[in-house]
Amino acid sequence: MGTLKDRLNDDLHAAMKSRDELTTSTLRMALTAVRNAETAGDAAKVLSDDEVLAVLTKEAKKRREAATAFAGAGRAEQAAKENAEGEILDRYLPAQLSDDEIAELVAGALRAGGFTGKAQMGPAMKAAQAAVAGRAEGGRVAAAVRKQLS
Repeated sequence: MGTLKDRLNDDLHAAMKSRDELTTSTLRMALTAVRNAETAGDAAKVLSDDEVLAVLTKEAKKRREAATAFAGAGRAEQAAKENAEGEILDRYLPAQLSDDEIAELVAGALRAGGFTGKAQMGPAMKAAQAAVAGRAEGGRVAAAVRKQLS
């Protein structure tokens, strides 16, 4: 199996051949975001699968936030489109952890690092994020850390 970026390209070509406009536009957007990340900074670089996953996670989060904003503004059609794009991007992301699984991983990371108080929130978050490894949004992890440090 090739890289995640290769999979995105292959799926884009398949979507174009099958004339699936939503998938085509979503994958084009995702690949553009990946290319932008590759060329950002002083020198161009090829992103690893983990870095591509981070870009896709960020794009999926943008879709969820936009869908919420559109739904709140009474634009249900646009919200549905954003949700559909988010679902397409979710195919490439690892399965999200449940709240119980997050709490368990955070507890283990806090025990291992010896974190006990809210003053250690920053280092505790870093350890918790490493334990979760992109399988949950930062906000959910932060809430679990905050709850366990209080």
